[in-house]
Amino acid sequence: MSHWTFKTRGRVYQCLKSPGCFLDKTALFRCYSSKPIADVRRGLLTNSRLRFPEVKAPWRANRSHGQEKALTTVQTRDGATVCHPRIEFPAYQPPKKGVLSFLPGPWIPYAELMRLDKPAGTYYLFFPCLFSTLLAACYTGSTFLPVLTTSTLFFTGALIMRGAGCTINDWWDRNFDPQVARTRLRPIARGAVTPLQALTFAGFQCLAGLGVLLQFPTSCLYYGIPSLLLVTTYPLAKRITHYPQFVLGLTFSWGAIMGFPALGVDLIADPAAMKAVTALYASCVSWTVLYDMIYAHMDIKDDMKVGIKSIALRHEKDTKAVLSGLALVQTGLLAAVGTAVGAGPIYFVGSCGSAAVTLGLMIWKVNLKAVGNCWWWFKNGVWYTGGGIASGLLAEYLFGDYVDTGAA
Repeated sequence: MSHWTFKTRGRVYQCLKSPGCFLDKTALFRCYSSKPIADVRRGLLTNSRLRFPEVKAPWRANRSHGQEKALTTVQTRDGATVCHPRIEFPAYQPPKKGVLSFLPGPWIPYAELMRLDKPAGTYYLFFPCLFSTLLAACYTGSTFLPVLTTSTLFFTGALIMRGAGCTINDWWDRNFDPQVARTRLRPIARGAVTPLQALTFAGFQCLAGLGVLLQFPTSCLYYGIPSLLLVTTYPLAKRITHYPQFVLGLTFSWGAIMGFPALGVDLIADPAAMKAVTALYASCVSWTVLYDMIYAHMDIKDDMKVGIKSIALRHEKDTKAVLSGLALVQTGLLAAVGTAVGAGPIYFVGSCGSAAVTLGLMIWKVNLKAVGNCWWWFKNGVWYTGGGIASGLLAEYLFGDYVDTGAA
């Protein structure tokens, strides 16, 4: 078995990692012995130099959030008796409400792999596609029907490819998820789907996504296929860098490139469109890092425990300053988008203004120490900020006095 290693009062101790055991890292347990008192954060003392003939660790039951904290008395390998703090979580229960409750039982684990019951990620993947489509529609003067059909195809693709990305992510994290409270009941983690079945399912989803991509102009293939590399490698970034959110931003923002070629604009031959797309893509990357940094605070304790890296861990003490900087970058790049294509005041007030207001409100209000509050802002922020930017672009498309900068 593997061990945690920690230092307290100048001595180095080890504690045993037990697979599937969820420990309270915030509580300190005072173990009494003939040696000086040692404050232990988690786990099971196994240092052979120590002897604990008697260990006392009073614990008060806490049943909040459906969790029951308990103590188990165990023997170490050297015969000492110690107390092992454990949090017991409720077992998996099939969904009784929502879209999953209507599916046949064998389908439910695969729908959970796709996160059909948690559509916020699909919306976050779709909005950059919508931004790009509406901006291209303004730029080209496209009629409404192509804009509608293109947006519908993008939403279908976002639903499928977000599901593929989640499936691949769960496959990569299959050894970590059982150790994290929030993810321990995911289909692979609980054994409802085998790793091979998950990979096969991800392959079929990618094929379905390719089928959607083939409905666009041929040039979209050259822009769309490279994104598959990012989809498959994002989970690896969590193991090697504290900034996996940046890699996620590169992945989730890819749709910001796709709207122009989908409506027939050759980005290589049109410098103004290329500048606009580059600024829009960078703006969406900033947005992704921002909202996923808030999301990462939900798992910050478990990530620390299992060794997953994140920007929330790296900047835990100055998160709101980082979020504010990202918001400024995003808003500034949105303004650069409008300048590149000659957008009118409706866009600057509607899209840029709403982004500044909604992001500022979220950063001010979000309680990064409360998991539920982080989830609320993550789930609803997509509509506040994404909906505001899209509404400004739609108003610009419908009512704007557009300045033609070279579109055909």
